[in-house]
Amino acid sequence: MNHNHDPLTLKLSLREKFAYGMGDFGSNLMLCIGTLYLLKFYTDELGMPAFYGGIIFLVAKFFTAFTDMLTGVLLDSRRNTGTAGKFRPFILYASVPVALVATAQFMANDFSLTMKTAIATVLFMMFGLFYSLMNCSYGAMVPAITKNPQERAHLAAWRQGGATVGLLLCTVGFMPVQSLFVGRPSLGYLVAALLFATCGLFCMWWCYSGVKERYVELAPEGHKPGIMKSFYAIFRNPPLLVLCIANLCTLAAFNIKLAIQVYYTQYVLNDIHLLSWMGFFSMGCILVGVLLVPGAVKRFGKKKVYLGGLALWALGDILNFFWGSSSLLFITFSCMAFFGTAFVNSLNWALVPDTVDYGEWKTGIRTEGSVYTGYTFSRKISAALAGFLPGIMLTQIGYVPNVEQSSTTLLGLRQLIFLWPCSLAIIAALTMGFFYKLNEQRFAFIIEEITHRKKQNMAPEVKTENKESAVTL
Repeated sequence: MNHNHDPLTLKLSLREKFAYGMGDFGSNLMLCIGTLYLLKFYTDELGMPAFYGGIIFLVAKFFTAFTDMLTGVLLDSRRNTGTAGKFRPFILYASVPVALVATAQFMANDFSLTMKTAIATVLFMMFGLFYSLMNCSYGAMVPAITKNPQERAHLAAWRQGGATVGLLLCTVGFMPVQSLFVGRPSLGYLVAALLFATCGLFCMWWCYSGVKERYVELAPEGHKPGIMKSFYAIFRNPPLLVLCIANLCTLAAFNIKLAIQVYYTQYVLNDIHLLSWMGFFSMGCILVGVLLVPGAVKRFGKKKVYLGGLALWALGDILNFFWGSSSLLFITFSCMAFFGTAFVNSLNWALVPDTVDYGEWKTGIRTEGSVYTGYTFSRKISAALAGFLPGIMLTQIGYVPNVEQSSTTLLGLRQLIFLWPCSLAIIAALTMGFFYKLNEQRFAFIIEEITHRKKQNMAPEVKTENKESAVTL
């Protein structure tokens, strides 16, 4: 460990924060081309039924949830780390197969439907496997970069900013590149995917070269990580468990909203072109929110800012449900909701490193990999369900494609895009408000306790027992 500076006050350079943000920018360039356009490629170029695409998505996401856990086991099993650190080598090397598979998913073929489906499923699962190695290492690296809670909030904001710009660039840039290949749409998809994946790869390498692991800590010799220990890492760590539950709600709400808004603009507002403007303004509001996160956290603390973001999100959705019947009001209230999501999504990542330190304080064993991948497991399950459920929901409200919808279906669409996400946001707020106890004061105490424990080389169990009454979480 670096003892030259107090770990709670050490400041990171702007250059290093920017490099860390480039990591999520690059990973989102490779991820979002699949999230946004792969289903359309399956249906339009491979001739696969849309239902098959939904099943592929569900299967692959559940598979990826478990590969995340395996990544955690691998990270916590590392004993011999060189100058590159514990996490950075995975960012460097795993990004290459991620870029290759992301591009390969957009290669057209003339095989049978069964073979096309099998190939698509295997490629999507391979992408998930390598993406887990790259992205989980990227996220789990934060506690090794800094112990300063303010700097962690800054890194989370830069990360969310990079992710938002990556999503925005994929939204506005992919199809224009694809459409350049008139008469050869399959080639257009492949070239666009290659371009975005290559840019994403170089961004990951930029992140690798620009960040530094200052606090590399390995698990003790007798500690043997395993998938079950990743689950235990969640249930034996109350702040992490609460964060997982809240995050499952917020991620599902966000994904359902994104999936339904195309139907809402087309059938309720009768303006499908509004979607592109919606994307531009909503991403702009998210970026503004991300820029405000560090200052807001410094003034109010992470938990209050998180709850404030959820309140803005819920309020925007409620206003939209009752009064968002025109394009102008829909965009206005949606911007309010998306502005709130910026604080929530940024702090989701900033709170995880704090739970790593809590787990070390409570058990005496530091397991960044298990904690982080246990957390991402809940995110992947949420994403799998949120990617599959809108289709079932649309069926339940009587949606029929490309016809004028009944009043019952229109009401159902309004409920799906506003009331469901709003309800989930309120559940997340209640969960965090009543059960998340790891505030700034307790966190500072825990870091001081861990540091003192290591200096004195004391047994973790003894120290925890002596101080358990002082901090109850």
